[in-house]
Amino acid sequence: MSEKLPSVSGKVLISFLESLGYEVVRQRGSHVRLLKVTPAGKHKLTIPDHNPMAKGTLADILGKVSIWCQIDKQEIITKLRSR
Repeated sequence: MSEKLPSVSGKVLISFLESLGYEVVRQRGSHVRLLKVTPAGKHKLTIPDHNPMAKGTLADILGKVSIWCQIDKQEIITKLRSR
């Protein structure tokens, strides 16, 4: 059973991703660019700093983070929810 996505702001998501090893590279307007270097290569993400973030956008970002960090998406959602 899949867990429901939490309602989070861009700032909370950025803070969470930093705890997973991503770092803020730059910001342009309300969009923040993050980067993580992995054995598979460089993973770049653009996070909209909106409050709250759209559920579809959040689901897409978490799906990509799940693939690049080799962490189950449900585990990522659980960790994000506990923040």
